[in-house]
Amino acid sequence: MIRVFVSIGCIALLLCVLLPIEPVSAQRDEGTVAAIWDFNDGSPKDASKKGVNGNFTGKPKVIDGIAGKALQFNGTDDGIKFPDSADINTGGPYTDRTVAALFSCDDVGIDARKQVIFEEGGATRGLVIYVHDGKLYGAGWNRAEYNWNGAWPFAEIKSKRWYHVGIVIRDAAPKVEKDKFEMWLDGKLIAQEKGGQLHAHSDDLGIGHLNQNTVYHDGGGGGTNLDWFGGIIDEMLIYNSAFDEADFAELASPLSVEAQGKFTTTWGHLKAQRTER
Repeated sequence: MIRVFVSIGCIALLLCVLLPIEPVSAQRDEGTVAAIWDFNDGSPKDASKKGVNGNFTGKPKVIDGIAGKALQFNGTDDGIKFPDSADINTGGPYTDRTVAALFSCDDVGIDARKQVIFEEGGATRGLVIYVHDGKLYGAGWNRAEYNWNGAWPFAEIKSKRWYHVGIVIRDAAPKVEKDKFEMWLDGKLIAQEKGGQLHAHSDDLGIGHLNQNTVYHDGGGGGTNLDWFGGIIDEMLIYNSAFDEADFAELASPLSVEAQGKFTTTWGHLKAQRTER
């Protein structure tokens, strides 16, 4: 009898090793894509075919990035401006949102100004990702409708190092509730704060600079064509679904490859892999 139990146990263990493990269900919904900028053709064209195509200000340089091609911003006058989009800023209210990007900042220690990676909205409603004084901030607010004054989680980062950042609004209502706004870094959840849904906002969108108004952790953020980012931005996306750990692990996967001195697949290849599942 003991031998039978041992044999059954060995067989069960062998099956656990040999049988494929189903991947964790992800929350990324391709039907909610708002824009994807992979920069692989050297332009700010929207690869999602949603038509949110940008226009350069200055002359960002096209270089090899961590996931195909990327754009290098000079920190002085390089940026991208975008038109309004019902999927991003003029529709809504948005109850779920993910904004994510791969980036490397030349000098994170600049404390005289902020360096904006991405921003949408203005002083009343919006989202922003920026670097300031050695820290990476991801923020959101909606100061009308239901008075979400905002959240500014942050993490310390280093110069000339690749990171993957994401900010998420998750299953939000028209009221301030705990754990509705999240910040992710390198595939890991690092902060959950109070938040709510994002209503329509008309101020302009920008990558690599402050295109038109935002709100920083210290209360600043008014103005246009300010706070230029110095460094590289690669593979940026916006979805109106709230990504989970499996989604962010996939998006941050180029970091593990880059650590070995190699590049990885483009976003298009990652999408193809997901479609095949």
